[in-house]
Amino acid sequence: MPIQPGDRIPEVVLKYFDDGVQAIDTPTLFEHRKVVLFAVPGAFTPTCSERHLPGFVERFDEFRARGIEVACLAVNDPFVMHAWGEQLGVPAGLRMLSDGNGDFARALGLEMDASAYGMGMRAKRFALYAEDGVVRELFVEAPGEFKVSSAEHVLAHIG
Repeated sequence: MPIQPGDRIPEVVLKYFDDGVQAIDTPTLFEHRKVVLFAVPGAFTPTCSERHLPGFVERFDEFRARGIEVACLAVNDPFVMHAWGEQLGVPAGLRMLSDGNGDFARALGLEMDASAYGMGMRAKRFALYAEDGVVRELFVEAPGEFKVSSAEHVLAHIG
């Protein structure tokens, strides 16, 4: 069963690139703060690159004005996530997180099998809003859709 509002974020170590590959555990990422985490099936893929990540880049200051941190997650390595962020002009402070083995997607119950597309196991397209490590809102897309996990939708539905 996938994670639900009211559940605590599971403990997993994620990676990111900052002067080399760094590790961050989910308690450090989520506790004592408000965070919107959105996940994409893959860096450099069409919808992810043309709409999903750009929407959060465009609305980044609106989240920050509400005291909300923003993070992007994909089942890609940290080098790919870093290069993708650079290509799309991700602002400092918007974390580009690597869930390279899909451990976090699996722990959330939000993994999907994209083997038919040669991509293996990936994260579903989703966004979640958490306060102090507890999920408050969860927006999971139906397969092939991009509606409820957009920056605009998330901003309109969180406190």
